[in-house]
Amino acid sequence: QVQLVESGGGSVQAGGSLRLSCAASGYMYSNYCMGWFRQAPGKEREEVAHIYSITDNTFYADSLKGRFTMSLDGAKNTLYLQMNSLKPEDTAMYYCALNARYCSGTFTYWGQGTQVTVSS
Repeated sequence: QVQLVESGGGSVQAGGSLRLSCAASGYMYSNYCMGWFRQAPGKEREEVAHIYSITDNTFYADSLKGRFTMSLDGAKNTLYLQMNSLKPEDTAMYYCALNARYCSGTFTYWGQGTQVTVSS
């Protein structure tokens, strides 16, 4: 079993920055995919980015490229999401997720989420 705990959310004004962290504990797979998702009120959950542990190959949602940067500290089993130039439309609950071996399909493990609120 894998536990994921997000932190770093909060309220910022438009143009500001936040750095989210996701600490994984419990059983750690030798190769895995970790990612960030977000869900705004009344909207479907969308994938923000993911990274594959073995190759460090990353995926970013097109609309977020250039503003969001994700990194993985494998030694600490911690995933980060640096969010710059935040916009009100970035307001959402941000979730960390982990999947064993694959970056496709539905992720198996999820954190409780951390709220990000961007005011104009």
